[in-house]
Amino acid sequence: SNPCLPLPVLQAAHCQMIKDLSACLLGQSLRVDCRYENKTSNPLTYEFSITKDNRKHVIHSTISVSENIYRSRANVTMHKNLVCLHLQSFTTSDEGVYMCELKATNDYTGNQIKNITVIKDKLEKCAGFSLLIQNTSWLLLLLLSLPLLQAVDFVSL
Repeated sequence: SNPCLPLPVLQAAHCQMIKDLSACLLGQSLRVDCRYENKTSNPLTYEFSITKDNRKHVIHSTISVSENIYRSRANVTMHKNLVCLHLQSFTTSDEGVYMCELKATNDYTGNQIKNITVIKDKLEKCAGFSLLIQNTSWLLLLLLSLPLLQAVDFVSL
């Protein structure tokens, strides 16, 4: 299905800038990945917030002021087509609906928003870099131990 087909009349008929919002656990930290399609070279502003008990709390933002309780343990990294929120010391009290909001400077299509419900027990562990390192060392140990196993076999003959 073409994601760029005109949406119902209530929404503006333009392509969604935010493609995907996902969350995972990286050790004791929460990672929220906000993937987008870059339609402009204009600077991008972002806001990550959480809604819990029907109140919105800003976690990290270049659009508005982030709240004190989050400021010290949240940081955001920007990569090509990805804005990534890291929230340290993630606990069940940080559960709620996380929202990513992106806005490109001088883009009149309005802000792009996507939500994801984050529940600690339901989070997957983040795949990727750290997992790769663990796997590599395991593989390396296996390869290093192969000649030893062969040597032991040879001796027993």
